Amino acid sequence: MTVHKLAGELPAQRVEETKGQAATLLLAFRHGNQLAFDDALDRILEDRSEREVVTLLVWIAAEAVRKAYAPEVGDKVLRTLARRAPAGPVTVAVDEESADAARLIEAVQRGDVFAVRELVAATADTTFLLGGLLQGVAMMLPLLPEEDVREVVAELRARQSGVPAELVGAP
Repeated sequence: MTVHKLAGELPAQRVEETKGQAATLLLAFRHGNQLAFDDALDRILEDRSEREVVTLLVWIAAEAVRKAYAPEVGDKVLRTLARRAPAGPVTVAVDEESADAARLIEAVQRGDVFAVRELVAATADTTFLLGGLLQGVAMMLPLLPEEDVREVVAELRARQSGVPAELVGAP
């Protein structure tokens, strides 16, 4: 059997790399992680004029995955494709074990904006990262004075309702 290579056709290894990169883009797009999406897209593209076309294609692909698979199955397919991508200078975490919420909390505590951005950008599926952060906050709540918790809750409610914080609790 003779294999003919078409003009402009990518080698098999490059095709697999591209599939992994596309899966990483889809996963970040699907979970609304704009930082990870932009970071992955910037690594793929140098010509900014193609950005709109690629974003549209990713949107179409994300919709196709959403309609074709149950959420947990669609994520599994995308994670499998992303894991097949060769390791590069920036790897993207795509599973629960790699979402380091403890590192995120420590970076926030230090006020290290760069570390927070880096961690978020390196986590395409932020569902697990946010879940870990929520678990960490829930574990810390009993350690806070009750009045501090009430103050934070009142501020969050004010932000949600659109009522200025200074009017919350006013007679």
